[in-house]
Amino acid sequence: MSATSAPARGAARPAAGRGRIPDFFVVGQPKSGTTSMHDMLRSHPQIFLPQSKEPWFFAEELLERTPPRPEGTPRTLEEYTALFAGAAPQQRVGEISPLYLWSRTAAERIHQVRPDALIIAILREPASLLRSLHLQFVETYVETEADLRRALELEPERRAGRAIPRYTYWPKALLYSEHVAYVEQLRRYRERFGAERMLILIYDDYRADNAGTLRRLLRFVGADEAAELPPVHVNPTVQVRSQRLHELVHAVSVGRGPVSRALKGAVKAVTPRQLRRDALHATQRNLVYGEPQPPDEQLMAELRARFAGEVRALSEYLGRDLVSLWGYDRLD
Repeated sequence: MSATSAPARGAARPAAGRGRIPDFFVVGQPKSGTTSMHDMLRSHPQIFLPQSKEPWFFAEELLERTPPRPEGTPRTLEEYTALFAGAAPQQRVGEISPLYLWSRTAAERIHQVRPDALIIAILREPASLLRSLHLQFVETYVETEADLRRALELEPERRAGRAIPRYTYWPKALLYSEHVAYVEQLRRYRERFGAERMLILIYDDYRADNAGTLRRLLRFVGADEAAELPPVHVNPTVQVRSQRLHELVHAVSVGRGPVSRALKGAVKAVTPRQLRRDALHATQRNLVYGEPQPPDEQLMAELRARFAGEVRALSEYLGRDLVSLWGYDRLD
């Protein structure tokens, strides 16, 4: 399944519009080091990544509702390829959108425009991934249920289209168990691109040997693995201290509802844009967010028992003992 050297490649496909279609895609997973990976790879002279991570263009589920991002989200192939217009002809062009692995549409849509693409995934132990992903979703207004156990219990209701937070922009992403269906996810890509065009990394390896893991990736995409990449640590997991304050800050920042639109308009009239942004970030940093509480070990044990079969299947699929690595051989 994994590879340590880049397979043979044909000529680059013609550019669409003003830019290019990427040579490689990092398709997953979120909360597995992909933000720091993005920043480090952007410093490599032979790699081009757009400044904005996660275009989400190939995952139709993520475009169901428009997420509130200042730079916008590409909706046409021309808009998408324009993100890579700055790449030099000799550079390897890539995209990092970690929710592509979860998406049921991304593999096929990527294959339609770039059947010779290289696919990279980084996998994390299921229970720790879901805990971190839930905290991220609460922080970014995808989720409003701050209790992980309750959020997991809501999954059947949400699958039926009920109990969806009113303003969430990724309702389907709240089906948490689908994020750790690893074998099913990998098969979607393997069926289209072949095992030789896929590199599967493990988050534990990335944390233990950051430089070595990045060298494997660079070797796989055909870039100089000897280049020095400065270490980057970004996107830490945080916990929302007050859900009510969190939602109020969000409402003011995006102008949601008549009261918040009026308040936002009044604030805009008397303060410069950068000052408003700095004040908003300071409020979030000092009042809204805090260090995460220790995990609920009982819930973590329950999740590991629940997903033990998936870990065993993944171990067999990859030919690596993740059962022992992730401690699933010590379940009660």
